[in-house]
Amino acid sequence: MRTALFPRAALIFLLAAPLAAQEKGERSLELSVPPASLGQWYRPTAKHDVWLHTMFALRREMQAVSEYSALEDRSRLGQWLDRLEKDYRRIGEMVPEWRDELELELFPKMRAAKTPEALGRLQRKLAKSCEGCHREYQLVAALRYRTPDFGAVKVESSETLDEEGYPAVMRRLVMLLNRVKIASADGRWPAAQEALEALRVRLADLGESCGACHQKSGPKERILGAAAQIPLEHVQKGVAAKDARTAGRFLGEFAVNTCARCHAIHRPLARLRRLLEKAQQQP
Repeated sequence: MRTALFPRAALIFLLAAPLAAQEKGERSLELSVPPASLGQWYRPTAKHDVWLHTMFALRREMQAVSEYSALEDRSRLGQWLDRLEKDYRRIGEMVPEWRDELELELFPKMRAAKTPEALGRLQRKLAKSCEGCHREYQLVAALRYRTPDFGAVKVESSETLDEEGYPAVMRRLVMLLNRVKIASADGRWPAAQEALEALRVRLADLGESCGACHQKSGPKERILGAAAQIPLEHVQKGVAAKDARTAGRFLGEFAVNTCARCHAIHRPLARLRRLLEKAQQQP
């Protein structure tokens, strides 16, 4: 939903300003870094985002406990309390550094609670413990473990069979995109055709790198699928017909559908990740 975009945009703005200042040495910024053991429960180190799925399970179990408490369904309430405690204990198993922070003493009290109100008070106390951890670590964990490290990803080039880093790949794509536009505008159709073919090869190479983070092809297809290929087909037709207006129009559509969309999703958070890493490296 459109309204959901504002908090993310606001978060990026609020975090980027102090991080950028830190990069320039204007002020210090203290960020709580989660234990390194947390990283093993995120992809690509883990096959699945085990930590996230555990958090989702805890949220679901907390809701189930509240609902069955209100319904006075003691049987199902007990079952969901058992699930909640089991997954809650997994936090300490996965991240031993946090084991002593767990509020395990609340579970016998929750089982002994006589009324929904009494159980609700204990749940709120447990929830406050979760919220405190989230306030301290959630943002840094998201930047570190859920944001692509493009600096570590290489893209194989079909032209040279070498691997290139993302900055070099992006510069090459921009150059080829502009070359198609320039050559079309000036009627240099062989040059436009050659650049367009190279652009499509490079995009295919880029698409192969998506698997470094995305286990399924869905995200890749949304960006580099029909939204990219259909405009490029029209660019091809424009170049073949020596129609600079058509080539330019659909080249612009391709840039919006593909380049701008991918950048809007990945570039702000990737930039924040780099700023975070630089801030943590400073004394």
